[in-house]
Amino acid sequence: MVHHFACNQDTAVTDTKQGKVRGYVYDGITIFKGIPYAKAKRFHAPEPIEPWEGVLEAVNYGYVCPLLELPKPNGELNVPHRYWVMNEDCQNLNVWTPACDGEKRPVLVWLHGGGFESGSAIEHIAYEGENMCRIGQVVVVSINHRLNILGYCDLSAYGEEYANSGNAGTDDIIAALRWIQENIAGFGGDPDNVTLFGQSGGGAKITTLLQTPAADGLFAKGINMSGVIGPLLADSKGDGEELAIALMAEMGIDGDIHELETVPYDRLAEAYRRVKPEFAAAGKYTGCTPCPNAFYRGTPDENGFREETAQIPLLAGTVYGEFSGFIPTPYHGEELTMEEGAKIVKETVGEEAAAELLPLFAEAYPERNPVDLLKLDFLFRLPTQQFIRQRSAGNQCTYSYLFNQDLPINGGSVPWHCADVPYVFHNTEMVPSIQEEGVTKLEAQIFDSVIAFARTGDPNHVGIPHWPVSAPGEEQTMVFCKNTQVRCNHDAELIPLLAKHMGPMFERMMRENMGDVQH
Repeated sequence: MVHHFACNQDTAVTDTKQGKVRGYVYDGITIFKGIPYAKAKRFHAPEPIEPWEGVLEAVNYGYVCPLLELPKPNGELNVPHRYWVMNEDCQNLNVWTPACDGEKRPVLVWLHGGGFESGSAIEHIAYEGENMCRIGQVVVVSINHRLNILGYCDLSAYGEEYANSGNAGTDDIIAALRWIQENIAGFGGDPDNVTLFGQSGGGAKITTLLQTPAADGLFAKGINMSGVIGPLLADSKGDGEELAIALMAEMGIDGDIHELETVPYDRLAEAYRRVKPEFAAAGKYTGCTPCPNAFYRGTPDENGFREETAQIPLLAGTVYGEFSGFIPTPYHGEELTMEEGAKIVKETVGEEAAAELLPLFAEAYPERNPVDLLKLDFLFRLPTQQFIRQRSAGNQCTYSYLFNQDLPINGGSVPWHCADVPYVFHNTEMVPSIQEEGVTKLEAQIFDSVIAFARTGDPNHVGIPHWPVSAPGEEQTMVFCKNTQVRCNHDAELIPLLAKHMGPMFERMMRENMGDVQH
């Protein structure tokens, strides 16, 4: 195959409110990288970018937010990563478009995972928007923004200039969404049809934006992938004054809060890493997640859903294994008889718990060996069930899904956290460990659902069974697998019981096995 590339003075140039930008054309897709959408002083709200003269070259990915600590490369077969140059000047975005031609195409805006603490717009190889753009004929945008203590450190006790420093990262995202409203028409996109989609922390950011009044009107729909995570990404409690005092003391600063703005980031991060364990153990404010205040209502499970965003169509779901998919085991369901699988479950959770769980599991997942019960996620699924039940009470536009396709690694594995990302982007070809028979069909089913939802707010298309909206008493879950089908309330009774019986055991397994896993 011969690829077509073009990059010159007259190709891939479009106007923004700040000035002209130039990208490049690759196989018919026009690509822009690293466009600045805002600027910000540390701990302060983002400000507009000043206009520039001439044409800004937008052919390089921009800086990504500095991490608190460098990760250890691991688990690349599960989730292939890549890393980039880090700098606090990280308010930039990337755009893939079929053409800068004035057409009004649906716009999909990707919010990356990594909680509110890590990750980037390009961290996963499968985050590339080229295939989604070309095959779906949509405009794709991915965003970098402030994270960890740079994006979520409440210093409001020190004056109005820091009023929303506890949510500076969210304010960055809002600034990017405003930039999209002002400029995306010049990239062939429709500012009135913007769909946010994000996985893990990216999904949690969508929930946060739904609860943030300043984001109202900036997007029309949302796809929350494994992002209703309950206590894992709970809002910060209290304020950050005591944390700020401890950080300044750790660095020998005399009490002038403004010195925290200029101290080298590496030194600030090191001080935070030393201070955090003691604060966390005492239940004190440690930042790195959103801070409920006058700007942000707080998570809906504790504060209710805002009426202003109740009618925004939302697609929410999880993956069968999530974090448990990363935990190694000496067996796989396909290798065992049903009796052997049930025996392992009884030995693991006890006869009494197994007697409760196994019949429910057989009803919910009849295609699986009983041993797969031990890999079924509840950490994400349980709060997602609750979220869908509560949100669907106020609308007719909440959809539920579950990714349930095993993957051909180590003899076969239940799908792990992030396993659905390549399917959503139509990028399965980029991930070696998911290549097997049936991938192309499933990828088309999931991708076409995403594109249909982005176009209309309804994920239905001819390639899947009819997908009804969910209601408080009826969670209509599209189970994506080799035999994709809708199941109503299929694990509604199972998941709470699984959390009850497996919770302490799973916490121990997480501590023993998840320390170096990237996701």
